[in-house]
Amino acid sequence: MFKLRQSPHLRELIYFCSLVVITFGLAMLSLSTPTQLEAIKQNGVIRFATTNTPMTYFIRKGEPAGFEYELAQAFADHLGVKLELALPGSFAGLFQVLQVRNAHIAAASLTATPERRKQFDFSPAYRSSAPVVIYRVRRGNPAPKTLEDLYGRNIRVLAGSSYAELLKQLQPQHPELTWSSNDDDSVTDLLDMVHDGTLDYTLLDSAVFDAQKSFYPGLKSAFELQEPQPIAWMLNRHYDGTLKAELNRWFQLDSTQALIKTLEERYFSRTNPLNFFDTVTFRRDLQERFLPLYPWFKQAEEESGINWLLLAAIAYQESHWKEDAVSPTGVRGIMMLTQAAADEVGVSDRTDPKQSILGGARYLVNVKKKIPDRIPDPDHTWFALAGYNVGFGHLEDARILTQKAGKNPDKWQHVREFLPRLSNPKYYPQTRYGYARGHEPVQYVSNIRKYMELLRWEVDTASARDLVPAPESDSDAAETEEPSSSMPELPLSNLPSSL
Repeated sequence: MFKLRQSPHLRELIYFCSLVVITFGLAMLSLSTPTQLEAIKQNGVIRFATTNTPMTYFIRKGEPAGFEYELAQAFADHLGVKLELALPGSFAGLFQVLQVRNAHIAAASLTATPERRKQFDFSPAYRSSAPVVIYRVRRGNPAPKTLEDLYGRNIRVLAGSSYAELLKQLQPQHPELTWSSNDDDSVTDLLDMVHDGTLDYTLLDSAVFDAQKSFYPGLKSAFELQEPQPIAWMLNRHYDGTLKAELNRWFQLDSTQALIKTLEERYFSRTNPLNFFDTVTFRRDLQERFLPLYPWFKQAEEESGINWLLLAAIAYQESHWKEDAVSPTGVRGIMMLTQAAADEVGVSDRTDPKQSILGGARYLVNVKKKIPDRIPDPDHTWFALAGYNVGFGHLEDARILTQKAGKNPDKWQHVREFLPRLSNPKYYPQTRYGYARGHEPVQYVSNIRKYMELLRWEVDTASARDLVPAPESDSDAAETEEPSSSMPELPLSNLPSSL
């Protein structure tokens, strides 16, 4: 030590060499440490935080679905890794999951607000949406037109949402504007409360409401609170920025943009024709489309034992009797069979009317076998249709909820009350299969029953007025390869009165 003090040049040399060694060591360490993107690929997993809602992620007919899920799965496929999901118990939990680094990305129709950008990074915007005021149309209850119309009203919004942020920004100029929020609320909860009158108003993104409004007749959007805002994925800030850079590249791909358009059509352009029952349209379709199809429905009844009125009503619900009908998910034909269902019942051409109707009847026979034999018709049939629509696992969840409430799980009238609870976060976490669009099967069955009644009424009316020609003989009908253009007499005496 004494020699070093007397040799300042030697001391400086030692310090310099030490600095070089440390710098070299740090450089080598940085070279050996993978980037965030490399680490994800090495681990083979990317983790997304999302919510269990109709617009994000849910299980339908045993398979995962949802706009955010399908988009996230496509990004995982792009990286060549497995997708894992983190599902916090509330919307506000998304931010907590990211903060504790339990997910790489949060995807839940999140608005990229200035407040959120202070803490998180965002992907490129893949949609935009404006916050709108949702209200229920009632006599003597005019639509709100300005913020002043919201003063003193019962308003509730999602906790931790961009809507809550916006209201806080507006409150200094509108001190009489008040609202509440609850961590347990979901979008469907808020819509339910506005629909039943518990709430006066709520706020939602216009795109989210447009995708749900047909299931809430009477609910409308009043006015936008601000210009459309960008919707994007949210991620933690990271020093190397490699994950964000890859997201930027991926969202710019033509294939990604095409996928987004497809998913928007699938999940945000949904309509529910059951709520807009149009007798005039039905009667037109009866004359123009149904008459040539009647022989195939009658033959399907003879082969399957299922009443032709029920088969025709299902077909109208599915396709409006359009032989070339096709949905965004790929089901097609008059009975809108999936490819798997068509293969199961031996249908080679789903757009062929005869194959579709006869195959659809055979498939319904298979579906009905999934319902316990102890349940008599017509409940047995309604359960089969509901299970086909929402998935039999979800139907079983609803029946369990019905039984726990002290009601009969073998009665459709009772179970239909509990199916909508599968979209309520107070209930679906208790179930085996989780979230489902529980309103859909209730409406699906209800409208098939309405179509049956309309068809029965039209046939009865036509018969009473002698507008229906006499039936052909069985031998003549058997030799007819193509459906007749006229409608033979339609026997109704063997139709159960409860149908």
